[in-house]
Amino acid sequence: MAFTIDVDQWVSIRELEKAADRGDMVVLSPEVWSKVRRSRETLDKFVSSGRVIYGVNTSMGGFVDWLVPVSMAQELQENLINAVATNVGAYLDDRTVRAIMLARIVSLARGNSAISEQNLSALIQVYNSGIVPCVPEKGSLGTSGDLGPLAAIALVCIGQWKAKFDGRIMPAADALAQAGVDSMKLSFKEGLALINGTSGMVGLGILVLVQARRLFDTYITVSALSIEGLRGMRKPFDPRVHELKPHHGQRVVARRLWNILQESSLAISDEVTEEALAGEMEDFAKPGSMPIEDAYSIRCTPQILGPVLDSMARVEEVLEAELNSSNDNPLVVPEEDDVFHNGHFHGQYVAMAMDHLVICLVTLTNLANRRVDRLLDKSNSNGLPAFLCQENPGLRLGLMGGQFMTASLTAENRSMAMPMSIQSLTSTGDFQDIVSFGFVAARKARETLVNSAYVVSFELLAACQAVDIRGSAGLSPETRVLYDRVRTLVPYLDRDITMTDYMESLCSELLLNTRLSVRG
Repeated sequence: MAFTIDVDQWVSIRELEKAADRGDMVVLSPEVWSKVRRSRETLDKFVSSGRVIYGVNTSMGGFVDWLVPVSMAQELQENLINAVATNVGAYLDDRTVRAIMLARIVSLARGNSAISEQNLSALIQVYNSGIVPCVPEKGSLGTSGDLGPLAAIALVCIGQWKAKFDGRIMPAADALAQAGVDSMKLSFKEGLALINGTSGMVGLGILVLVQARRLFDTYITVSALSIEGLRGMRKPFDPRVHELKPHHGQRVVARRLWNILQESSLAISDEVTEEALAGEMEDFAKPGSMPIEDAYSIRCTPQILGPVLDSMARVEEVLEAELNSSNDNPLVVPEEDDVFHNGHFHGQYVAMAMDHLVICLVTLTNLANRRVDRLLDKSNSNGLPAFLCQENPGLRLGLMGGQFMTASLTAENRSMAMPMSIQSLTSTGDFQDIVSFGFVAARKARETLVNSAYVVSFELLAACQAVDIRGSAGLSPETRVLYDRVRTLVPYLDRDITMTDYMESLCSELLLNTRLSVRG
């Protein structure tokens, strides 16, 4: 399939995620190429007229006050890329690198970065050929853009550094030769255009957000299944009462739960509970046979997950706006016949959005961890056996050990909720004196997401175990679909067996595809 970019087109995060996932071929419309050409021609005109422009006839970063003649442009631009390619650590996976490259192409295609048609075409050819630059994941400040990650990509485009091609890591020059792609020859401003932007944190952030939203959507059904397993009450999710508190996300979650549980005989009617308790009333105080309402981890689900949904929507807005921006410096805008020195490369928007996404995922994890505790605790589970161990309790430990993992990962996630966006440190001789760490924030969100999926996978496993103990015939049609899918991966556990592989399977399904999501 083709990923076609038209002039002034708004690219959605899901379009980019799908294109990166499938490896779609990038195609720019003739109108885009025309706009790219006009921006470069405008810059050429400014150079000919003697204007002094950052990164064109000046040095960069801490040498901002040095003048460099354009006759030294190629050397200056290649020196820039090599000097900032200082990232370390493991290489990013192929899908993430493709998303980052796509995000950079989308930004450059807006026609305000003054990259030449030849070199933008070369970047697209590298992407379309299946060459995947080796991008170390640690070391980006996220302020003059993602200099380190993007420099690793730019180096490959000029025939330096390393890349993966046909499943093998090799020198970039060999990868280009085997793919039949000519290396770039950089002129003034072009190295800067390739690396001075937020495309690294945007590409990674988009992949994390799309998976996080997929996990969230499935988690609504997981929540309903846990409510059934715990014999929770339906009425707290009645949309009528949620009309009295006008938060969009809360209303959406409540209505979803209400609709799912309508046909469940495992979820309890408040009226039945009230009637039973009324029949137990005496003229003296005494304990009733059941509580009149559920604990917060059941009853307050819309009020807890609603803010998560609303916050994720805001994160999506930020990422899409950044994706569809011109985010390098300087910008050459042919419609204005002018060049603008600016700070569009600064990643604070994305850094804060990623911090908020981490908070969303920690909130979801906190809720899942509390549900796990209720499912395993005999005193809080409305009649379930301790640790969901129906057969041979005491000789067997049941699901006891799974809570070790969920408590550990919940604590780990909480430790990652300290915002990266406030951790600014100065660098570059105080030129880059306040930084965003947006790429680091996106990496933290990625790790938090995986931890969250593990915790949810065990809640799901435990909820299915609880339902089997009570009798799965009472499930709602929607939770039945989820339950049946889980049972193709994990059996009812009537003996103690290592659960790691089961949880890995559930986690993979939660993150990598939608087969566990009954909504598709």
